[in-house]
Amino acid sequence: MSGGRKIKVLVVDDSAFVRQMFARVLNDDPEIEVVGAAMNPIIARDMIKRLDPDVITLDIEMPKMDGLSFLEKIMTLRPMPVVMVSSLTQKGAHETIRALELGAVDCIGKPMNSLGVSIDDMRDELLEKVKAAARAKVRALNPLKVGSADHVISSAGKKFKEKIIAIGASTGGVEALREIITRLPKDTPPVFVTQHMPPGFTHSFAERMDKMSEMTVQEAQDGMEVKNGNVYIAPGDRHLRLSLARIGHGFICRLGADNEEKVSGHRPSVDVMFDSIAESSAGNRAIAAILTGMGKDGAKGMLALKKSGAYTIGQDEQSSVVYGMPKAAYLAGAVDVQLPLAKVAQAIVEQCSA
Repeated sequence: MSGGRKIKVLVVDDSAFVRQMFARVLNDDPEIEVVGAAMNPIIARDMIKRLDPDVITLDIEMPKMDGLSFLEKIMTLRPMPVVMVSSLTQKGAHETIRALELGAVDCIGKPMNSLGVSIDDMRDELLEKVKAAARAKVRALNPLKVGSADHVISSAGKKFKEKIIAIGASTGGVEALREIITRLPKDTPPVFVTQHMPPGFTHSFAERMDKMSEMTVQEAQDGMEVKNGNVYIAPGDRHLRLSLARIGHGFICRLGADNEEKVSGHRPSVDVMFDSIAESSAGNRAIAAILTGMGKDGAKGMLALKKSGAYTIGQDEQSSVVYGMPKAAYLAGAVDVQLPLAKVAQAIVEQCSA
């Protein structure tokens, strides 16, 4: 926070073990102070009024009022940065995607119990996400917009050329990607997506986007053929690359191993995806966009894409939840044009026929 003030955090979780763990880790950081801990949203509501926290960590499954209902009330009545804490299950993943659509800044997997995930395994992730949330721009929830697909851009009269579209995002990216993907017409050239997200959550995200979009959206699989009208989302723990098919002249998806080294601090990495396209024969006909997110992942890869002849788009500062990744790419000279989120889909469609 500015002026050397510590980030005030309120931990909301029905598990005393998790409350104690989070408080210990967060308080150990000199930039953060846990000002309170609540076991349910009813208690948390009063603590928010009294303590005025900068960031809330919020469990999804709690008694008296579930985390999603409480989040919706927060984002409607008193918008503030929220990091959701979710069990690493299919149900937890679906609820987390919904939470991110409602305006949560980010999510983190929940250690199941004292014998499960060690807090040391998630210490860095928790600290990074809380600090990113403190810098995030949050907006009041528009209940009419959540879950509704935006108007799809017409491709009538357009002759799409053989293009490859690649989009990278992190903090705030779920809602940004929804804004773009749901507006793309069903005959759009193939779209590659790397969104920083825990393993297992990307499958639920792909399913959610598929129901809301004209394009077919799926979590990428190794060897999957790349076709028009399809969106391929990198799994939460594997790098996604574009690769030339051995038979024929098309492309396929290539996934790295789940223990492959992280790149730019992430697996999947936007840099890895962008680099693979830049190094392929599709580099000079690629369209790349880098969206909201903390850090620098994607900047080097986007510069490589631009040098290979790709058209590159960066989300502008005003519409970014966290203007980190787009800023890094812009400062690296990798961005052809900066656009507000609302104009990115239109720019992609226009470039597909350019």
